[in-house]
Amino acid sequence: MATLIIILILVLFLGAILTGGYNKRFLERMQQSDLWSWITTVDHKRIGILYLISGGFFFAVAGLEALLIRIQLMVPNNAFIVGDTYNQLTTMHGTTMLFLVALPILFALMNFIVPLQIGARDVAFPFLNSLGYWLYVSGGLLLNLSWIFGGAPDAGWTNYATLALNDYSPGPGVNYYVLGLQISGIGTLISAINFITTIVNMRAPGMSYLRLPLFTWTTFVTSAIIMFAFPPLTAGLFMMMFDRIFGATFFSTAGGGNVTVWEHIFWIFGHPEVYLLILPAFGVFSEVIPTFSKKRLFGYHSMVFAVVLIGFLGFMVWLHHMFTVGLGPVANSIFAISTMAIAVPTGIKIFNWLFTMWGGRIRFTTAMLYAAGFIVTFVMGGVTGVMLATVPADLQFHDTYFVVAHFHYVIIGGTVMGMLAGFYYWWPKMFGRVLNEKLGKWSFWFFYLGIHLAFFPQHFLGLNGMPRRVFTFEANKGFETGNMVSTIGTFLMTIGVLILLYNVVWTLRKGKQADADPWDGRTLEWAVSSPPPVYNFAQTPRVRGLDAWWLEKVHGDGKLKPAEPLGLIHMPSPSHLPFIMAVGFFISGFGFVFHSWQVGALGLVVVFIMMYVRSFQEDHGYHLQPDELKGQGVDS
Repeated sequence: MATLIIILILVLFLGAILTGGYNKRFLERMQQSDLWSWITTVDHKRIGILYLISGGFFFAVAGLEALLIRIQLMVPNNAFIVGDTYNQLTTMHGTTMLFLVALPILFALMNFIVPLQIGARDVAFPFLNSLGYWLYVSGGLLLNLSWIFGGAPDAGWTNYATLALNDYSPGPGVNYYVLGLQISGIGTLISAINFITTIVNMRAPGMSYLRLPLFTWTTFVTSAIIMFAFPPLTAGLFMMMFDRIFGATFFSTAGGGNVTVWEHIFWIFGHPEVYLLILPAFGVFSEVIPTFSKKRLFGYHSMVFAVVLIGFLGFMVWLHHMFTVGLGPVANSIFAISTMAIAVPTGIKIFNWLFTMWGGRIRFTTAMLYAAGFIVTFVMGGVTGVMLATVPADLQFHDTYFVVAHFHYVIIGGTVMGMLAGFYYWWPKMFGRVLNEKLGKWSFWFFYLGIHLAFFPQHFLGLNGMPRRVFTFEANKGFETGNMVSTIGTFLMTIGVLILLYNVVWTLRKGKQADADPWDGRTLEWAVSSPPPVYNFAQTPRVRGLDAWWLEKVHGDGKLKPAEPLGLIHMPSPSHLPFIMAVGFFISGFGFVFHSWQVGALGLVVVFIMMYVRSFQEDHGYHLQPDELKGQGVDS
């Protein structure tokens, strides 16, 4: 049935292309549609907003899954959600949060803010930027449609072999995981290439590497981590796909495979993944704390060094996830030392943020509350991380709720709080309105108290022996109070998110209009209107020092100094090809999930046709006239 639906979609899609997709009158009508303008956009700011909307949708899905998990574990011997359904919930919650929520929402901020911070008019590859987004969406939708067609993945978010092989996970569930993550992973790699090229080649004159804002630095290092971390995961998913769909034996012990190889491949990606999630959050806090402390970031150069060192050491710690595998004391000792060593550059950053606040005129806006709360929460997560780096202790903590508590303190207390701080901080720049601060603070306190109620008791649940990945527990084992409090905390976090959603809706309808610089910011994005014009800067600015906009406000005349005369501005043309290519990948993935080789091949044919069309397409773009650029607050 599903295959028939896919074939019907493909036929209708190809029919649309053949009958109207390249018909000039049809395209002219479509281009008048606002929806079509969003589908075909290559503007980095619009793509950032699309990432934000899509990440928000998947955040709601993953949050609902977490709520159902905690309801099941609220009381002992509960039968609300049991067995394989519970396994599917835990798998999809972890996978969705890490691959479809945390990094994409950070990508939203990167896409919108980084070109503005470096004084660029766009990213280096606008077409690829659009393609990366649509591949992320198509992979995410393919993964989540598993709830409707054939059952969701159930082998855990780490997808360990042999649990993920056909013998233990029959049906299409794990196929969705393998193919959905491959498609979205291609989009992530494309985006990383784009960010690196943009930062290296499109900085405004005077914007040297040691004048880059910290958020741009963390974007640069995060993109480099993606470049080296995602290929091993892609290779592992490719081999898993061949094991499940084509009968290979890379990980099947019956055919001579090795299940430990999957663990190595996954964690060579999986632990750098933690740092590529937390580094952009570090960048957000490095922008928020100086702005609301009215002080320059303390120890800028040491912060840059710490970011680069974290990115380097992040590839040298993956084995601490495998201390119980039995690789021996030498390997365990080396990776225990490297894991403890990475706490040093992280500690540098914590002290630098504290010293930035020390003696400052702190203004506790909602964004600053998230930054201050993050320091406490992340330090707690870091301390338990050092505990897990101690091999004898890890043998006791492993696969207990102590690990669950540590991981959530780092990801929720670090990455998600960074996302929310950046959300409140840059919302005026993105949408031209200021979020309601009173609602924002109510949202913060519900969310922040919820984090500690939800995850602090889980440390003690783990120390008392409660294993992770179980759907129930017996009464009178000392687990009742901790699980009840943890579930209450999850409901408080949910209330905080609901208040945030209400704040967004209220602000979009009645919120106060934001001026160009509502927070008295320090970096270049605050020098242009809110929201920025399509071309960002009427004239490419000349950067004269660190904190370029603050420098012009304090030591200049409050206007950016141009590095070029006022003239024609060339902008790239919108394109529908990225969307169609992503649809082709989606159809191909759906076909391979159900072993329908014809549908899979047809989807790839669509992709290759679009690539062929693109290779012969001349993108002349369009120009904006100089008279459209006057009065933008930039010296001529």
